[in-house]
Amino acid sequence: MASKLVFAVNGERFELAEVDPSTTLLEFLRTQTRFRGPKLGCGEGGCGACVVLLSTYHPVNEQVKEFSISSCLTLLCSINFCSVTTSEGLGNSEDGFHPIHQRFAGFHASQCGFCTPGMCMSLFSALTNADKTNRPEPPGGFSKITKGEAEKAIAGNLCRCTGYRPIVDVCKSFAADVDLEDLGLNTFWKKGNKDATVCRLPCHSHKSISTFPEFLKSEIKSSMDISGNFKNTGLPACQWYRPTSVEELYELLNSAAFLESHVKLVVGNTGSGVYKENDLYDKYIDLKGIPELSVIRRDSGGISFGAAVTISLAIEVLKQKNESELHSNERLVFSKIADHMDKVATPFIRNMASLGGNLIMAQRSQFASDVATILLAAGSTICLQTASERLVLPLEEFFQRPPCDDRTVLISIHIPFSTPVMESSSGANGCTDSEPTKEANILFETYRAAPRPLGNAIAYVNSAFLAHVTSYNISGDLVIHNIHLAFGAYGSEHAVRARKVENFLVGKSVTASVLLGAIKLLKETIIPNEHTPHSKYRSSLAIAFLFKFFQPLVKDLSLPEKNIQMSNSSAAATIETSNGCISGFADDLPHKASNVKQLDQVNNPDLILSSEQTVEFCKDYHPVGDPIQKTGAEFQASGIIALRSYPFS
Repeated sequence: MASKLVFAVNGERFELAEVDPSTTLLEFLRTQTRFRGPKLGCGEGGCGACVVLLSTYHPVNEQVKEFSISSCLTLLCSINFCSVTTSEGLGNSEDGFHPIHQRFAGFHASQCGFCTPGMCMSLFSALTNADKTNRPEPPGGFSKITKGEAEKAIAGNLCRCTGYRPIVDVCKSFAADVDLEDLGLNTFWKKGNKDATVCRLPCHSHKSISTFPEFLKSEIKSSMDISGNFKNTGLPACQWYRPTSVEELYELLNSAAFLESHVKLVVGNTGSGVYKENDLYDKYIDLKGIPELSVIRRDSGGISFGAAVTISLAIEVLKQKNESELHSNERLVFSKIADHMDKVATPFIRNMASLGGNLIMAQRSQFASDVATILLAAGSTICLQTASERLVLPLEEFFQRPPCDDRTVLISIHIPFSTPVMESSSGANGCTDSEPTKEANILFETYRAAPRPLGNAIAYVNSAFLAHVTSYNISGDLVIHNIHLAFGAYGSEHAVRARKVENFLVGKSVTASVLLGAIKLLKETIIPNEHTPHSKYRSSLAIAFLFKFFQPLVKDLSLPEKNIQMSNSSAAATIETSNGCISGFADDLPHKASNVKQLDQVNNPDLILSSEQTVEFCKDYHPVGDPIQKTGAEFQASGIIALRSYPFS
């Protein structure tokens, strides 16, 4: 069985003895099956037209994991013994349409219908995972999802004709905390009437769809060895290999068959959406079969993530609250790292993209990585395996090395706990620390400016700042004992630490004059490379981020509340910060408390869009102007109506 590719699509079994390893899941679906709901839009994982649900099964604990993926980037060989669900698998005209299909039609959320099946699957994935949580059971007809989560479920799905308000209305109609009367025009009730109740909506039931067929579970169990481990050793006949250890990986790489071959190391293959591959690979090696690359460890020093851990899983782990293990400062840093990662790419890309792959692209291809910047500020280290040795390096040193070759493998990433007391030392990273006279407080904040606040948008500038400060009881000023200032995506080769600015700030009180001096030094440091678009704008953003970080801490720069209450959006870009601000300062520094409160009001993580809609009805031209459901909208949502998607029919 290991020599054949076995998987399911909408409950149907597929078995392939031969397949080109470069074949994507989308290509197979549209050319070899009758399921044409997923479309080829951008081919980069940025539009969401190709989104499907991928389900995996663990035979030991018998758990099924479900998550959305971009089928245009997912290689077919990587889904061995997995189950795929497309919008056709949710419902159809014969068996009945799914409530998602019906609500898309009823809220007028489908026009051309090209992107609608992908949106349905993004929403279905969000509903499925929300209903698995331990949250209280919602009223009948609703999901456990919140309206904020529902809105962000389709953050990576682009629509070019419908407009997002009716689409967001569909998503929020499943949330128990939504006011149904605030939703827009629909065919379930008349706008303005008081009969907007959930019983008028197609009823939602999270147990209505089986995403992983029983026959595939049985085949997986029958493939287990005597130790109870599931054997999936790849498809050597198709030039697709799946080693089970780092040693086995290098045995492959050093073998005669591989030395002259063009080899690609694969985890999620999402990098091919950023950098187009003009050259064909002879052999593919799937790294997900190596346990060392997928393990997550917590110890007294921090959290280590295997390089193959997905960004979505890293976010989930960093958001976990374990009161017995984490100090409040550590929770603050980890929570904000997770919040920033949540703005990287799209949900269906984060579900496949790995932390290690992101950092390798940043080091090898000068990818403008948000992950690299925030981990650099947190003082992270990496474990790197080369052909001859294994190294543990600070992330900054890793980026300064020559680009990694295809025989170099990133093993793990370690994010340290941020201790509140810093000892005086020069540090392994060259950072100068000063001995504090009392326990230091931790400040950590991340920022990014991008064309869109959510979704697949590369940042103009991203930055992250970590500082240890104490206060003098006499003057009340804050003194900086240690600080990390990381900047990326502004037109440099990789994320960098602003060392000159850090050295200038260490040991000084946070005053207006000191901040001005730091800004002048930063202006000399953040210089985009030649021919970088919007170079002056990027430099000014970096300076603005530094000012925004320190402004609440300088008593001479307290801004009126009316000026603080500003939008994070502008015509050119959206500037974002993680929610929350300073840990432990409200009690220690009374004169800073008002600024802290104001900063919290700006950093609202839930960007809930308003669905308020005022419409005047006129009967003079009845039925023209009445909100009537579009004929065929349910067929579009379910993917039954075939639309041509070049180059696949």
